[in-house]
Amino acid sequence: MGCLHGFALLVLYSAVTAAAASEDGKNWCYLSQQCQVQGCKEPRQWATLFRDCGKKDQSPVNILTQQVQYDNSLKAFNFKNYDIKPSKKWTMQNNGHTVQVQLDGSGMVELGGLTGRYKAMQFHFHWGSQEGELLSPGSEHSIDGERYAMEAHIVHIKEEFNDVASAIKGKGVAVLGFFIKAGNKNANYEPLISNFKAISAAGNKTEIPALALGSLIPEKKDPTSFYRYKGSLTTPGCNEEVIWTLFEKPIELGSQQIQEFWKKLYFDTNTKFSMMDNFRPVQPIYSRTVYKSNSNTLLPPRNVLLLISTAVYLAFTLIQ
Repeated sequence: MGCLHGFALLVLYSAVTAAAASEDGKNWCYLSQQCQVQGCKEPRQWATLFRDCGKKDQSPVNILTQQVQYDNSLKAFNFKNYDIKPSKKWTMQNNGHTVQVQLDGSGMVELGGLTGRYKAMQFHFHWGSQEGELLSPGSEHSIDGERYAMEAHIVHIKEEFNDVASAIKGKGVAVLGFFIKAGNKNANYEPLISNFKAISAAGNKTEIPALALGSLIPEKKDPTSFYRYKGSLTTPGCNEEVIWTLFEKPIELGSQQIQEFWKKLYFDTNTKFSMMDNFRPVQPIYSRTVYKSNSNTLLPPRNVLLLISTAVYLAFTLIQ
């Protein structure tokens, strides 16, 4: 999509409100908005507004599977209350950047290499768009350069904190990331997607019946194989010291369900600019290490060689 110039751009800009502005008034946006929101700073420019966005532990990243380090301490998570529907309704909001659902903190995770227990406070999504008949990928993280159609983030904070803001200051944020691929229709997501029309415009909110968080992610037997690294929030202020977990097993949504995200949601209050391609590009990993759980995975090559060497040694000993 080409950018408009001159008077046409000014007319478009007059229709756009502060949907692209951050909580403290700094005007940030995604690259897909830059043509419509005059003067907004797209991801490559975020560091000019938020210093942390230019630091060296930023997210998302591209995970190179041949360079991950296997960590036996990364055991399976314990998902506490993920299978229970909260009694209070959820608030779903179009915040001008994504669709976000506020949670009451009753769903918790522990183990999985985490120290302590973390409670789920909100979840949101990142997605792409459509190019002809093909879905353009919109996941933030990538595996060996390959990206998925979407990515879901469930934001958790250590249970001693009351809100995300205080947890950020106290370095107590852990995000569970799930890739989303196009496939079969997922009935569990219909209560969310069917209400998108009520939050089409930026700033709109609606209440929906609460769901069991576990119904929105792969079954408990599946989220045992995951990647772990130290990173940041993927939106400004890009605060670091975030514990990231990315699960190998993706969530599956129907193609039509995925398209509802950009067909029904808009960046602005006047529903002129479809919300699409709302992802931050991958950031340099620098000296960070990405760890991998051993659950449901083949042994890495160095471990296999070690086992072979041990087996040969034992066989040779028995022959003597």
